[in-house]
Amino acid sequence: MTAQQVFAYGISWRKRAILRRFLGGVPVRFVNDLRRVAPGARLLVWGNRPVPDSLPDGVQVVRVEDGFLRSVGLGADLVQPLSWVMDTRGMYYDASQPSDLEAILQQTQFDQAILERAARLRQRIVDSGLSKYNVGRDNWSRSAGAARVILVPGQVESDASIITGAPVIRTNIGLLRAVREANPDAHVLYKVHPDVVAGLRERGEGENQASALCDEMVGDVSINTLLPQVDEVHVLTSLTGFEALLRGKAVTCYGQPFYSGWGLTQDKIPHPRRTRRLELDALVAGTLISYPRYVSRITRKLISPEQALDELTIWRERSPKELTIWRKLMRKILRKTVGVQ
Repeated sequence: MTAQQVFAYGISWRKRAILRRFLGGVPVRFVNDLRRVAPGARLLVWGNRPVPDSLPDGVQVVRVEDGFLRSVGLGADLVQPLSWVMDTRGMYYDASQPSDLEAILQQTQFDQAILERAARLRQRIVDSGLSKYNVGRDNWSRSAGAARVILVPGQVESDASIITGAPVIRTNIGLLRAVREANPDAHVLYKVHPDVVAGLRERGEGENQASALCDEMVGDVSINTLLPQVDEVHVLTSLTGFEALLRGKAVTCYGQPFYSGWGLTQDKIPHPRRTRRLELDALVAGTLISYPRYVSRITRKLISPEQALDELTIWRERSPKELTIWRKLMRKILRKTVGVQ
């Protein structure tokens, strides 16, 4: 951020201190009335929250969201993040319009130094088994008789990435049906979304019928446990597809997630704006190095993605294997708050 005035609109109280940290000391004014925003200022809003066209002259909207190496624990559990993104064009999961990430991937000429850095970063993620949330306590082993295993990760169907990034199929059950029809002989493994497993979000429409369309269902199993044991991953817009690419897995997209359209995935719905063919480490360089911001849980200062991996590794090692009493109590409160029964 520059010396340009910065305002934030509709940011919840619990996110305000976090936002200040991610701004790296740049002053920010929180407003609930957009008439208080100064002309020519930057206006930070969360995700795809709508803002009126009648903003003061010259105001630049910057959209804020969770990054891709976020935490040890769920955002829906109010676990604080190590990574956020700030996008001046749109939002990375909104395929209907350009985003800063899409522009980085479409236009940047990545030099050899950053590609080598991205390769090292990718290998560290794979070797350490890190992912976005780093949750899951149960084990899973591939059946000896399964010749070809396809992992289908469920999503929260009200999530903005489905609303804005999945123009045809928009339900987990619809995705499962399409995968089964296209792959009748495969062993289809369906993973329920961790927010649903935790009871913090509702199941999708018809998701209680998922067992009829898959060979096996899992819940509280980490992505890192599953990905090394499967052959392919089929997604709507789930970040699991990106995490699968990092691990060298074949990925088929039925929506238009940010990592599709670059020649690394099989895309059921091609994306006309994404015309460039990328190597995997170019995708990693743009997605995990150039685009997000990382803030230390210890110093509260901006850090590098490599330092974020260091902190995530230590955080995961020190986290309790079972839910604490406090976390169980908090989940009960959150379920009432978000209306999940």
